[in-house]
Amino acid sequence: MPDAKSEHDLLKEIPSPSTRLWAGLCIILSIFIIFTVYTIHEVRWLEDYQVNVVQRNRKASLQLLRLQNDAYLLAISMRDMALGQSQYPILDWRSEFTRIREDMSDASKQESQFAVSTPASDDKRAQLRSALEVFGSVADQVFSIAQSGKEAEARGQIQTHLESKRAVITEIASRLLVLNDQAQAEAAGRISTVYADVKREILIVIGALFLLALGTGLYTLEANRKTFARLHHLAERLQSQSEQLRKLSWKVINLQEETLRNVARDLHDEFGQILTAIGMMLGRLDKKVAGTDPQLLADLHTVKHTVEETLQSIRDRSQMFHPAILDDFGLDQSLEWFVGQYSKQTGIDVHFEGKITNGFFPREDAIHLYRIVQESLSNVARHSNARSAWVTMHGSEGELNLEIRDDGVGFLVGPEITRAAGDGMGLMGMQERAQHLNGTLTVRSAPNQGTVVSVRVPMKKPSVQNTVEKVG
Repeated sequence: MPDAKSEHDLLKEIPSPSTRLWAGLCIILSIFIIFTVYTIHEVRWLEDYQVNVVQRNRKASLQLLRLQNDAYLLAISMRDMALGQSQYPILDWRSEFTRIREDMSDASKQESQFAVSTPASDDKRAQLRSALEVFGSVADQVFSIAQSGKEAEARGQIQTHLESKRAVITEIASRLLVLNDQAQAEAAGRISTVYADVKREILIVIGALFLLALGTGLYTLEANRKTFARLHHLAERLQSQSEQLRKLSWKVINLQEETLRNVARDLHDEFGQILTAIGMMLGRLDKKVAGTDPQLLADLHTVKHTVEETLQSIRDRSQMFHPAILDDFGLDQSLEWFVGQYSKQTGIDVHFEGKITNGFFPREDAIHLYRIVQESLSNVARHSNARSAWVTMHGSEGELNLEIRDDGVGFLVGPEITRAAGDGMGLMGMQERAQHLNGTLTVRSAPNQGTVVSVRVPMKKPSVQNTVEKVG
């Protein structure tokens, strides 16, 4: 109980890095979320800025170009109107002038809607609207003079006044184009600045995430190292205890075999000799009282028969405890004898087939295989409700295969072989004996399909037979 408590306390002392790992994970996820929100905000701002500034400036520039083109068309028309030898009177140009002036006015209004408002550009747009109004007023005066029949004076007004007003419009439009180009360049610079800031902040965030990930990884590595060091220490202690338990278990098995050997020898030698002597004494007494007292003679026969049965029972039990036949005739004949005795006692029909060739077992190893068969058949009698069983043993080429099979009710085999309370040596003891022989023991079973116990152990090839007794 104290050992179990100390192991439990040792397990409780092993630190768990879960809390700090969760904290690190939450911090990293928070930084990711903040970084994602920030990036989306900046990208949307760039998109809006590009749409609201860059694209609008481009549209405003297109309207200014449209206005310049109209001014150029007016210049051509005014040149033709100012020629004295023109075949068209000035009034014929009035509709053309009106259309171009309306188009210029529309271009000016759209340019004002699209263009970004700045103090310099707003002043120039006010000058442009004023220049368009002045130009329209002068043009109306020219057409009024022409309508009164003063063609020459009207042409003079076109060359002296109207052309200068048109030039002012062209100059203002050109200046607005320059201002729009400057705004476009500033917008591009600002976008570049924003991109540079975003890149720098992305690198900062990546660096922070890298440092956090590195710190979390180093912490996890150190925490795992300490945890696995303690687990390794605990595993070494458990392995040491397991080895000690295994040694203790094997000492118990050896002590059990030694005890059974001594009990068998005492039963066979001491009690057997005593009963044999009693039987001989009863035999001599039988000869002395022959024909004298029939009742006494009958009692002597009864006692003599009881002594003989007791002697046979002791011999049988002595063989069961430690079979002397194993030392004298080998493993296969010992198992054949045991199977016969087992069948008589239990009524279960057991078939034996066994042969060992080109190999041997030392006497101290053969007893363990005998005990495995003994325990397996004992389990058959107690638990399986079997009617028949089979024991087969084949040994050749350095390996012995031993199998005990029955047609009983079977059971569900768990992942590990365990020993149930009250099972005597049990399956665990059988496995311990097989492992001591550097072999393996497996159990195959299923409900209503019987049970098969298989043992595979290596055999030594015979070399010097006078050093180790040959078995088989």
